[in-house]
Amino acid sequence: MSDNGLYTQSRHYQQIAAAIRFISENQTEGLSLEQIAESVGLSVYHFQRLFAQWVGISPKRFIQFLGKERAKQALLTTSSVLDAAEEAGVSGVGRMHDLLVTCEAMSPGEIKRQGEGLYISYGLAFSPFGQVLIAWTDRGVCYLMFGDVFDSLFCGLRQEWPNAVFCRKDLEASGLAEKIFTPADKPLPLHLLLKGTNFQIKVWEALLKVREADLVSYSQLARLCESPKAARAVGSAVGKNKIAYLIPCHRVVRETGEIGQYRWGSDRKAAMLGWEAARYSTGRR
Repeated sequence: MSDNGLYTQSRHYQQIAAAIRFISENQTEGLSLEQIAESVGLSVYHFQRLFAQWVGISPKRFIQFLGKERAKQALLTTSSVLDAAEEAGVSGVGRMHDLLVTCEAMSPGEIKRQGEGLYISYGLAFSPFGQVLIAWTDRGVCYLMFGDVFDSLFCGLRQEWPNAVFCRKDLEASGLAEKIFTPADKPLPLHLLLKGTNFQIKVWEALLKVREADLVSYSQLARLCESPKAARAVGSAVGKNKIAYLIPCHRVVRETGEIGQYRWGSDRKAAMLGWEAARYSTGRR
């Protein structure tokens, strides 16, 4: 997919996200397709068509994927998957849809030097879920943040590694975004460079085991990273994730099945979950 294609997809996401916000704020059984389409300034025909192009299913079916009952069922299914994985002795990171994600952690010494001697490339790109700033080194992707304001995004990156050398490369960032967000015929390898405490990295690596279209609660995630009594600390580590989507913290929901908060907006989280569930159900992985 070209950069223009990703831009169009990103613009469509903005409309879909606005519709999701409208649905979440007006959850009544009488909410009609006409009302949702009107809220985003589209005709019913174009709204339905956009939904089909974006996720491959109808708006009604998409809304069902976002429902609490579906989330509860997904949590139960995930629990069975995790039990089976534990019984089989599965270790290491798992496959994430069409990507093979591996990672390594920065050493304490590297963290202490705050990026001294580190060359970081970065750039703005479009994704199905809005604009992103992606940063990477020769060892892998180290930063991925959603947002509309470049200065704010870059300020966050620079605060992470104040002594690093930065080079802006928007064209390369767009190519990387295409690799991340566009389905491929064969699994594509992608490496991450993680900066965090030992516990945070343990949580993030556990998140990589949660498959696309699966959901996990904080207590399940705590069990997955072998800290069953540390659900609160796990939640804190999830909130510290600075590599959005690739480390799929959007797949963590409350025990009740409610979507809950998300660093980059609950509407974006809902869009991601619906998009992944739809791709899974239609075989568009």
